[in-house]
Amino acid sequence: MSKSSAVKTAPPQAKEAGSKSDPFVLDLEKIRADARQHMEDGPVTSSYGADKEVVLQLLNDALATEIVCVLRYKRHHFMAKGIHSEAVAAEFAEHAAEEQEHADTIAERIVQLGGAPNFAPESLKSRSHSEYKEGTDLIDMIRENLIAERIAIDTYREIIRYLGDKDVTTRRMFEEILAVEEEHADDMADLLEGRDG
Repeated sequence: MSKSSAVKTAPPQAKEAGSKSDPFVLDLEKIRADARQHMEDGPVTSSYGADKEVVLQLLNDALATEIVCVLRYKRHHFMAKGIHSEAVAAEFAEHAAEEQEHADTIAERIVQLGGAPNFAPESLKSRSHSEYKEGTDLIDMIRENLIAERIAIDTYREIIRYLGDKDVTTRRMFEEILAVEEEHADDMADLLEGRDG
């Protein structure tokens, strides 16, 4: 008997008395039928446990956050002046590029879930978790970016908690983005150290 047919045909009552865990059982016929019946839903299958509309809203708000971060870092890159500004400007440019990658990844996930990424400029400010603060000098720019990164870290952690096991793919995407945002915050904190005052 092949391994796949053993899994396919294992009855739910196959649990032995005194066994510590349930056997792994798949109803392949039902899964196959559902896959054929709901092809238009793409990757969103019946086992998808999240509220798709809520997830799409969270993703579009995160997209706005990333776009605002790109714009802020870009402005700071070009406006950085003063001693040590070249290295700081390069850091701002690197972060802008990484935030753009996050925005692209989020937009791709929105489309995978059957939604439409919202790039509308007029609502970016109201949908973004972080604010667009220009900063008056190099130190102020670093501070504003650190604050924005800390906001993204906290909001993305909350989204990750909400998603849990309901949408593992979106959760993992946010976990990967969160790790980069934490690096960005660390970079900004390092830049600020010794210059603040």
